[in-house]
Amino acid sequence: MERPDLKTVPDTPGVYLFKDRHGRVIYVGKAKSVRARLSTYFGAGSATDPLASKAAQMVDAADSVEWIEVRTEPDSLLLENELIKQHQPRFNIRLKDDKSFPFLAVTLSDQWPRAMVLRGRKRKGTRYFGPYAHAYAIRETLDLLLRTFPIRTCSDAKLARHERMGRPCLLAHIEKCAAPCVGGIDGEAYAGLVQELLAFLEGETDAVCSRLESEMHAAADGLDFERAARLRDQLEAVRRAVERQEIVGERAESYDAVGISEDPIEASVQVFSVRKGRMVGRKGMVVDKVEEVETPELVGRLLGQLYEPGDDSAVPREVLVPVLPSDRAQYERYLAGVRGAPVTIRVPQRGAKRRFLETVERNAKEAFVQHRLRRASDHNARAKALTALQDALSLPEAPLRIECFDISHLQGGEIVGSMVVLEDGVPRRSDYRHFRVRSLHAQGPSGPSERRGGDDYAAMDEVLTRRYSAELKSREGEQPRRRFAYPPNLCLVDGGRGQLNVAVRVLDELGLDGEIAAAALAKRFEEVHLPEAPEPVRIPRDSEALYLLQTVRDEAHRFAIEYHRKLRGKKMTRSALDGVTGLGPTRRTRLLKEFGSLKRLREASLEELRGVSWLPERVAVALYDRLHGAAGVIRSRAPSSGEGQ
Repeated sequence: MERPDLKTVPDTPGVYLFKDRHGRVIYVGKAKSVRARLSTYFGAGSATDPLASKAAQMVDAADSVEWIEVRTEPDSLLLENELIKQHQPRFNIRLKDDKSFPFLAVTLSDQWPRAMVLRGRKRKGTRYFGPYAHAYAIRETLDLLLRTFPIRTCSDAKLARHERMGRPCLLAHIEKCAAPCVGGIDGEAYAGLVQELLAFLEGETDAVCSRLESEMHAAADGLDFERAARLRDQLEAVRRAVERQEIVGERAESYDAVGISEDPIEASVQVFSVRKGRMVGRKGMVVDKVEEVETPELVGRLLGQLYEPGDDSAVPREVLVPVLPSDRAQYERYLAGVRGAPVTIRVPQRGAKRRFLETVERNAKEAFVQHRLRRASDHNARAKALTALQDALSLPEAPLRIECFDISHLQGGEIVGSMVVLEDGVPRRSDYRHFRVRSLHAQGPSGPSERRGGDDYAAMDEVLTRRYSAELKSREGEQPRRRFAYPPNLCLVDGGRGQLNVAVRVLDELGLDGEIAAAALAKRFEEVHLPEAPEPVRIPRDSEALYLLQTVRDEAHRFAIEYHRKLRGKKMTRSALDGVTGLGPTRRTRLLKEFGSLKRLREASLEELRGVSWLPERVAVALYDRLHGAAGVIRSRAPSSGEGQ
């Protein structure tokens, strides 16, 4: 890209965004002076060394640069983090969990908070503790704690079902649930249990043990030996749960220790969390270093992404790091804003904390060794497959992004399309898309939709047109870029010459034929059809290129059928409950919500249906007759894939 006129760039704190020719954000950065920082990007050497000149590569890939002024440096840090999460720029440092760690979560937003094991993205209104290395460790700990803090662990559907039945579940009978579903405990007492559990998980273990011990002795002195025995069992369970937490310090301190092991391309990060002197959680991740960055700046970037605004419970009073970030005061202000109280970032020089940080760094080095072994194997195999595919299909460049499309239907009904994506030979599930085909449905004389003509080609035409029209609209700014991400190098359709002709025509009409290559893979003989080739290409059976094509084709087929079955299941549910006198849409929805599924409704007895307080008896009887008569029996078969062979 051309060097911008630096006189027009503000000499103030702000955030800058480099964009490619499609308008896609490829890098987001922050600076105390946007003008001074941008001047460093131009005049860099050539991008001959991929490890030493990533900044030059990024500038070469960029088409334009924009900037946003802010008042202060902390504001620029917050905005930078938000924009990185929104756009996922390819040249920014990104955290990638090497596994999905399990957390012990308590759903505080529920009327009756629930304890459970959760993975993945954090939810609002839920407190998280951990992460833990193994899910079974959480479940064993939770099983012990339920003897002392018997809060519910059941799903919302099960809670509603037992509320309706007026009978508690087995956990209530074995004293591992206070049975809020049947009024076994009032809201105030239940909230007290939840708060005690949270305090225990936060490290306040001594107070809980002291309370249980004093209550046990008081019950024994009062000759209530049965209650004293229960309290003794609860105290033993709590102590066993405490023993599972590793003691790492003599003082009841709370801090996180961050260990790093890196090479020029990636870095391994381990974070060990200590609360009240006990290690309560750890997590590991891999940092994708798509830009040159020194260790102090890397530490700062990590702190900005490890602790997100709104998650104040995750930020301790102290964070131990191997090297101080380049702007320590700025990051301390940022973390203090997240936590709502002062936070110190420091490098321990001696003592127990220094030894603990060294342990964390050893874990990071070991994790990095294992990751590099996997990375070398996976990367080499993927690079070989992509190169082989480029040669087999005579493509101008390796297909780093492949989009594959498939059509699925059942005798012309509920026609759906799917799009799956491979990036660098790896599925990118966040970019998968479903399409419900609209143009081939018409209202039949008996009510349900009917298919006109059995035209799989028309369905493929609609799906491809919608996908690539959206791409053109995003370039013109008419819709958000993240809806479909960016265009592929290869558009692959499941089918034969007919489906390929459809793809070629759509790309030509939209003016994308010179930008996106097209191919079709037919199941019969696994032949690949290309636009300019009169005969299909036979790729050797043992070729990595053919395996890659089969993988993405089969994934598109699976994804289409999965969506089709979901739509068909909804249709079956509607048809099973349609025609019951007095059972309108509102009552149908409420019934399915309370019983959980159509299967559970079928299993319900007439007495259970009559016991639903808001359902009239005549409607309950009619519903029971419908579900257990000939009209309630629904048979189905698997959908077929609409592929031309």
